[in-house]
Amino acid sequence: MIAEIASRDGASGCLIFLRQLQWMRMRYLKDHKVRTRKRIIEKASCGLRRKGANGLSVFALMKLAGLTHGGFYSHFASREALVEEAFATAMERTASRWSKLAREIPVEKRFDAIVTAYLSARHRDDQAHGCVLPALAADIGRSTKKARCTFANKLEAMIEVVVRQLPNKPPDAARQIATSAIATMMGSIVLARAVGRDRLSDEILQAGRKTITRHAHIETGEAV
Repeated sequence: MIAEIASRDGASGCLIFLRQLQWMRMRYLKDHKVRTRKRIIEKASCGLRRKGANGLSVFALMKLAGLTHGGFYSHFASREALVEEAFATAMERTASRWSKLAREIPVEKRFDAIVTAYLSARHRDDQAHGCVLPALAADIGRSTKKARCTFANKLEAMIEVVVRQLPNKPPDAARQIATSAIATMMGSIVLARAVGRDRLSDEILQAGRKTITRHAHIETGEAV
């Protein structure tokens, strides 16, 4: 094919064709690397939520993505870099799910709906795909300053999503309620998972829901 182009269009045509092939190859390699990196982050995020930040080696993390550990450092500078990106991505997805849920229901029901969905048996039982806070927050607290800074930034974004579901409250009150709600939700899930899927676990979830919603409504004098 190259010979045909060379005879028809001359050397310049052949050179253009070769450059196009090179560009296509570079584009494919770049896209492939991006997709591979994304797959590693997604699989690592699920694995880390099940095992904790220190529960999986580089070999195990790459195995989850169906890859050999030899190519790890072509995507990440260190294991810590992958852990940081994995939990940051997971926190972004939780905030995105909350925003999506809020858009689908009336404004006065949005805050309670987020709390109810979070403190549910379904969320408790799906640790690999649930919120990353109950699974990794304690590990991040013992991690690097950079990881804690990233965590704080993502947590601020999550708080802001909840604040937006409290439009009738003063900004300071809305932020206090949102921050308290997230802390209580996270702690309730941690305890509910720790005791197992039995009556006490369900009671913990129910107590968390009632405490959060009661506090939010009392702040504005609403009936509970």
